[in-house]
Amino acid sequence: MSNSTFPRMHVSLYVSNIQNSVLFYSAFFNQKPDKVKPGYAKFVLESPSLIISFVENKEKINSQFGHLGFQVDNAAELQNRLSAAKNTGLQIVEEMGVACCYAVQDKFWVMDPDGYHWEIYQFTKDAEFNDPRYADVSLSGGPILEEVTTESKVSVCTPGGGCC
Repeated sequence: MSNSTFPRMHVSLYVSNIQNSVLFYSAFFNQKPDKVKPGYAKFVLESPSLIISFVENKEKINSQFGHLGFQVDNAAELQNRLSAAKNTGLQIVEEMGVACCYAVQDKFWVMDPDGYHWEIYQFTKDAEFNDPRYADVSLSGGPILEEVTTESKVSVCTPGGGCC
C-alpha cells in the first residue's frame, strides 16, 4: 500500500430539486458549479480538495445520513466564513465553545434544501466530556434547523441535536 495521500475527495448526494441545490451550494461554496446537466450538478473545490456532485433523485434522499463539515484553521477564518454565509442569506445556527466529540469547538451550521446539515468548525482543545446535547447518537444529523424560507428563523440547537 502506498504512503501517498488521495489527491481529492469525492462526495455524491441525492437531492430533490437540482435548481434549489445549485442555488444553495453556489451561495454556500461561494462559487458557481463546474458542471450542470439535467438532474445533475458538480462543484470542484480547490481548498479543501473536494469534488461534490448532486443527483436529482428524491426517492433516494437518506434522512439518517448524519452531517458533513469543514474544519477551519483559526478563529479569523471561522469568522470570515460565518460572515460570508450571513451575507449570502443562508440560515445559520451558531454554537461557540461547545464540547462536541470530546473537543471544544466554535462552529456554525447551515442546512441545504434537502436537509443535509453542514458544520463549519474550529477545533479549540480536547475535552474529557461530551456536551449532553450530543449524547443521543440516534439524532446525530446536526442541530435542528427549521425549514428554510424567507420568513423562517433558525431554531437553537435542541437537546440530542447531534454532532460529529
